[in-house]
Amino acid sequence: MLVDTARPTVEREAVPRFGFLRNWDTAIIVAVVISILVASTAVTGFASPRNAGFLLIDMIPILLLALPMTLIILTGEIDLSVASIAGFISCTFGALWNAGLPLEAIIPVCILLGAISGAVNGILVSVVGLPSLAVTIGTLALYRGLAFVVLGDQAVTSFPRAITTALQAKIGSTGIPVWIIPVVILAIVFGIVLHFTGFGRSLFAIGYSEEAARFAGITVARTKFWLFIVSGAVAALVGIWWTLRYGSARGDNATGLELSVIAAVLLGGVSIFGGKGNLPGVIAGVVLLAILRNALQLASVPEDTLSMLTGGLLIAAVVAPNAITWSRSLSRKPPSP
Repeated sequence: MLVDTARPTVEREAVPRFGFLRNWDTAIIVAVVISILVASTAVTGFASPRNAGFLLIDMIPILLLALPMTLIILTGEIDLSVASIAGFISCTFGALWNAGLPLEAIIPVCILLGAISGAVNGILVSVVGLPSLAVTIGTLALYRGLAFVVLGDQAVTSFPRAITTALQAKIGSTGIPVWIIPVVILAIVFGIVLHFTGFGRSLFAIGYSEEAARFAGITVARTKFWLFIVSGAVAALVGIWWTLRYGSARGDNATGLELSVIAAVLLGGVSIFGGKGNLPGVIAGVVLLAILRNALQLASVPEDTLSMLTGGLLIAAVVAPNAITWSRSLSRKPPSP
């Protein structure tokens, strides 16, 4: 049989208009740019250096918690107790400060206590074998209860003004907070570990298939255990930050923060089922969520509406990637004869 080599054997695939938006990471970055442009023109004061400073400072705790949360969700697990650990550590910080201990002693103790709190989650998940969703819902209530056991309904506010003011220091007249620099460095470290090391690749493998990961020699239980310890230690840092940022140690500090963190991580393209995602996308998700909340707060939108927005974005972040995959499968489906 003769074959006509002059004609291409495969028809060129039509490139859909706006097809780049089917890439979730690109869509989030585009959404960030559009949000900045719209908020800058429609919301009074949004584009000022002073507001940019507040936006970045408010973004710090969510970004910090999102770093270990990304690694945990990539393995197919979740940690809902991070905000409660932060509140528990905040109260412990206040109690130790009232007892007269110096900051040099309080901070290491709080970070160690946060790591121990995370280790409790890690043991129940990786050693006992319980599902992380059930475990961390339980410890969410446990650590929040411990926070009120430590301080009750009281608040500790006797922190030196010099310390609380230092956390709001800016780089010159730019409005950029000084403390965003170590947070960015920490994000780079997490990004290198996740995307350029064997340990990072093992997290994707665990999330994709635990059985296959074990067959490949990856110690799944030990990896998850250490991830929860890191998550607890970072939550302790957030508890310390929250206390000094607002000059108050209270049992309800950081309440509900876990919802914003998980929404930002999933909005950044990390699959809730594990095995898929990247840290740049998560950072874009954190920035997008922070911009939306900041712009709506400036527009005097009630806090209840902001919570509804966060919940809506959380649902959208779970549904949209599946919708994109379904759309791609339809576009690749061969035409029926």
